[in-house]
Amino acid sequence: MLAKYFIKRYAAKEGKRIRRIEKKTKELLEGYHWPGNIRELQNVIERAMILRDSDTFSVEAAWLQPEPEPWIGLQPSLINKERELIEAALVETRGRVSGPDGAASRLGVPRTTLEYKIKILRIDKYRFRAVANSY
Repeated sequence: MLAKYFIKRYAAKEGKRIRRIEKKTKELLEGYHWPGNIRELQNVIERAMILRDSDTFSVEAAWLQPEPEPWIGLQPSLINKERELIEAALVETRGRVSGPDGAASRLGVPRTTLEYKIKILRIDKYRFRAVANSY
């Protein structure tokens, strides 16, 4: 539905008349997971409309291929390094995340960002309170 809307919108903008949509294009548009959401759909359709010379709308499959993530091999080590830094800050602050003496302040990140990272990395921030109390 959104694709049809954008096709009509950009056809009018470019002064073009689209009589049909290529079957392969329909399949591509329906099968793609759209990580960029509506803006990505809009951009793909606008690009196709600008480049289109005929009354048949089509999209190049290559436009819908996500770019590979750089440095995939480094990702696990970066995640481990991030975990180590967060856990070290939690040890130093005895599990305290917020406030001027909290881990977020020491790491130079907003409290909400650190809470998110703790959740994503599945770090039990409460265990650092117990560690601090055992000394």
